[in-house]
Amino acid sequence: MEALALIILIYIAIILLLIISQWKIFTKANKPGWASLIPIYNGLVLLQIVGKPWWWLLLFLIPFVNLIFAIWMTNLLSKSFGKDEGFTIGLILLPIIFLPILGLGSAKYSGPAGK
Repeated sequence: MEALALIILIYIAIILLLIISQWKIFTKANKPGWASLIPIYNGLVLLQIVGKPWWWLLLFLIPFVNLIFAIWMTNLLSKSFGKDEGFTIGLILLPIIFLPILGLGSAKYSGPAGK
């Protein structure tokens, strides 16, 4: 039973770390942090951060197409904070490490896709 409690505590800590990281990413991009907590709306705000139109949200509903556009949007997010494609790979494969680096680190928002 103690092991289960420990697993649950670690899980909650990871979820809180990711929520705080996403909140900070939004605030660094001059968007309201609370927007990161609202499903669907946070995707819309994230599209604004990376400089893409709202209808991209509809592309995330199409199977397999959503994977391509999610990777593309993650790359644009990296570039929006001055990072390169290597950081994008990190965000995709190890978000628990790279989201806090982006949100809580010294990365600065440089505009949609770094423009």
